[in-house]
Amino acid sequence: MKQQTATALPPVVDRAAWQAELDELRAREKAHTREGDAIAAARRRLPMVEVDASLPLTGPDGRVTLLDTFEGRSQLIAYFHMWHTGREAAAQCPGCTFCNGHVRELSYLHARDVTYATFCQGPYDESVRYRDFMGLDMPWYSVQDSAGTLMAGRGPFLLASYLRDGDRVFETYWTTGRGVEAGMAPSYGLLDMTVHGRQEPWEDSPAGWPRRWDADEEYFATGGRPTAQWARLEAGHSDDLGTS
Repeated sequence: MKQQTATALPPVVDRAAWQAELDELRAREKAHTREGDAIAAARRRLPMVEVDASLPLTGPDGRVTLLDTFEGRSQLIAYFHMWHTGREAAAQCPGCTFCNGHVRELSYLHARDVTYATFCQGPYDESVRYRDFMGLDMPWYSVQDSAGTLMAGRGPFLLASYLRDGDRVFETYWTTGRGVEAGMAPSYGLLDMTVHGRQEPWEDSPAGWPRRWDADEEYFATGGRPTAQWARLEAGHSDDLGTS
């Protein structure tokens, strides 16, 4: 990570001039919001495809089915967490750690009859220790035996939505890459409101704005680890996944 400071700053104007330019930008922001609403409306009108409800997963009580992961609710949102089997916590996916780590309060989803769960691509016993190390408490399953069918060559950062109709399961939507940002990366939304933004090299920023990274894989890592791990280690939590 590059440690840079800004060599250029926005021009300084009086409040009236600042507000005038902000008002112009606000019109674009409102148009963006309305377009987002229209896209969401189109998403709700997509057709769906049936998925085998009996596909096997592994959870805290052993073998379960895809249908079981709905926990009796009518809808399911599943994030497919990448996993490097047999490797230590420091070597696990920093991007998935970043995305999944933002998902905390699930009661608002449950109140709308929606379950959220992590579908980890690695073995259950090893990967659930990672969930616990990171202080996460969402439902966690291994899809190691069914990932090929459920993911169908998609990913990384696959986020999928499912609907249950009785004992039948249907996939209604999926996205990957930057498509997961709206639901799983509120830190990015906050950074986008700051003058220096995300400080990533692809951004369109004025000359002299800080750029902290040289490569995509460094965006979510600090000192050779997924960034969020450091606070867990400093709080005394063990990162032993039982892989050694």
